[in-house]
Amino acid sequence: MLLFRLISIASLVGTRTMRVRAHGAIDSSTHAHNIVLKERQQGYGMITPKVVIVSMFQPEADVWYENLPNSALGDILANNISVPVLSPLYPHVHCTERGEICQVTVGESEINAATTMTAFVLSGLFDLRKTYFLTAGIAGVSPKLGTLGSVALSRFSVQVALQYEIDAREMPANFSTGYLPYGAYAPNQYPSIIYGTEVMEVNENLRDAAADLAGRAELANSADTTDYCSRYQSGGDVYAAATNSPGIIKCDSATSDVYYSGALLSEAFENTTQLWTNQSTITYCMSAQEDSANLQALMRAAVWGLVDFSRVIVMRTGSDFDRPPPSVSVFQHLRLLDQNGYDIAIQNLYLAGVEIVKGIIAEWDSVYYEGIKPANYIGDIIGTLGGEPDFGSGSLFNGVGFALASSADVGSAKRRALVGRRAGGWK
Repeated sequence: MLLFRLISIASLVGTRTMRVRAHGAIDSSTHAHNIVLKERQQGYGMITPKVVIVSMFQPEADVWYENLPNSALGDILANNISVPVLSPLYPHVHCTERGEICQVTVGESEINAATTMTAFVLSGLFDLRKTYFLTAGIAGVSPKLGTLGSVALSRFSVQVALQYEIDAREMPANFSTGYLPYGAYAPNQYPSIIYGTEVMEVNENLRDAAADLAGRAELANSADTTDYCSRYQSGGDVYAAATNSPGIIKCDSATSDVYYSGALLSEAFENTTQLWTNQSTITYCMSAQEDSANLQALMRAAVWGLVDFSRVIVMRTGSDFDRPPPSVSVFQHLRLLDQNGYDIAIQNLYLAGVEIVKGIIAEWDSVYYEGIKPANYIGDIIGTLGGEPDFGSGSLFNGVGFALASSADVGSAKRRALVGRRAGGWK
């Protein structure tokens, strides 16, 4: 049945294979070449990439299309494969001639990212069991830990807006924010109602190796960017990182479809990140819209042996600050003033990212084929992949992970256990 499914899907998409250049020009003349590529891959015609670059929107993808051919790694647009159920804005997966490196654009926001990533890993066109996933996008950066153009490699992604929300003008006088964890009675309490996607944790050893590789890059900066960053000097030591040159930082990502800005919301979500990940210090530094969605889709694919979740790298570059400098209003900062961070963030996405890709390809036989084993827990807040999360209330699967043959509905059992502990409404 598996072979039949793979052949059927390959037949469906094979007739639609085409070449798509960065600005939309389509050339179907390479259709035959793409078929040859697929036929010479192992696994019934499946492409077997060593690295998949995950972009969120067009500019993040374009920087790879335009610059990778100048490296020794090849042209990422040499092969372009139509995949069912990808975003209609980005309907193709692009790969180098040998298929060692591929790139997919998932689209902005959690729904787009989760839908596209799921379609990609389930397409049957790619053997992703040994593949490294580099999610590479721009983001808002906290001036407490980074600056414009900084490159962050994350261990945690936290779905910070998965909470109750009270308009801050109507919140209790002793609340510091209108965000309240599900089942809680104060913002600083751990949620007692868990959906399972609140926190995702990836391989810290791989994160550290990726940071070392990214450190080989000479990152971009500009005088205009430095000028805006200098406004944070009046904030004192707490914003000292904002006034530094771009560098490689190890800190965590917040996922929210809401593009938030301002000290109050940013501090609320940095506190959420610290609380939900059980950290002793602030580790939140990047605000994004897709990371947790990408990770959740990849983790669920890992349950079925389609990918290896220990091979996921989360990278973001700072294109804007998540809160203004002391002398600027939140509205001015968000909508009126040019922070001049966008261009260098896009450049540094490639400059740091290509060093990671180069390192994986160069050391494939000696290091990356076998993989870098995690020393930390990896997976979600409920222990789906096995092991005990070092945050939250522990595994729902007794530390052994979700069993494919299990007939137990863990979700229903968990919700029944929570009956009587809730106050107000359907939560």
